[in-house]
Amino acid sequence: MTNSATMPQPVSLGRRLKRFMADRPLIPLIILLVILVLILQVLRPGIVNERWIANTAKFAIPLAILAGCQTMTMLTGGIDLSVGTVATMSAFIMATQIVNQDPTVAFILAMLPAVLIGLVNGVGVGVFRVHPLIMTLGTSLIGTGFLQVYQRTVIASGAKIPDFLNWLGTGLTYGFPNALFLFVPVAVLIVFTLNRTGFGRLLYAVGDNERAARLSGVRYWQVITALYVISSLLAGITGLLYIGLIKAPSLSLAEPLVLPSVAAAVIGGTSIFGGRGGYMGTIVGALILTVLTTLLTILHMPEGGRRILFGFMVLFVTAAYLRIIEDK
Repeated sequence: MTNSATMPQPVSLGRRLKRFMADRPLIPLIILLVILVLILQVLRPGIVNERWIANTAKFAIPLAILAGCQTMTMLTGGIDLSVGTVATMSAFIMATQIVNQDPTVAFILAMLPAVLIGLVNGVGVGVFRVHPLIMTLGTSLIGTGFLQVYQRTVIASGAKIPDFLNWLGTGLTYGFPNALFLFVPVAVLIVFTLNRTGFGRLLYAVGDNERAARLSGVRYWQVITALYVISSLLAGITGLLYIGLIKAPSLSLAEPLVLPSVAAAVIGGTSIFGGRGGYMGTIVGALILTVLTTLLTILHMPEGGRRILFGFMVLFVTAAYLRIIEDK
């Protein structure tokens, strides 16, 4: 007689569903995105059309690129709070230097602060072991101070948005945003780097177990320095794209995107503790937040209510994802 205690217990439908979601983390994110779009369509019939999709993509792309910076740094257990300042500095310098400089020279000057801040962040975190939160917050404040001083030196010359950035930020080609010409190569490069290169594997290894990575011969400071320089360069490029979209240079241009970029990475399944995540989920996370912003605007929700709902949304999606992973 077979002992019933040794017989395998049937797996419940709920547990099978959780395992399915855990193996395919993009599916629950896409389902949530579709639900938000359907709610939007119900509240404002006819809003979901080709024009709305293009405009949503325009605003989601800068957020998705900044969230890519957060995804890569979070994979190592870090974070980059300086990306908003770097993007703002690059955009503001480009808009003011293009008035009197050749576009190539203006571009180099605009990207120079990005390289410097990224290098300082990398050395601070990788060599001197400053916590990434403190290091990047410090360089963000320093960069903001330098930008305010710089503004006084160019206030008389004015600012101009280059035609190419206007075309890239707001233009359409056959109904598709021109920003896709920038975003698609960047997204492919990030995904390829994380999944198919030694550098990407090092990011996961450092975030998963830094001590083991060191014992395996990984030069931690080199990986971290390269990471933060790449993150700042991407942030600088985002600033140039974003100023072409907003068309109004300011000293706080991209700062409102910093915390949403972190939220997009977390919602997309990247662990703040490192070692787990990917960029495809982050892209969907950026789309979710962009659609949610549109939904709250239609509901005429005050700013305080938007922040409350936005926070609950982040907490709910993150908790649900973690629950699925734990029950896998």
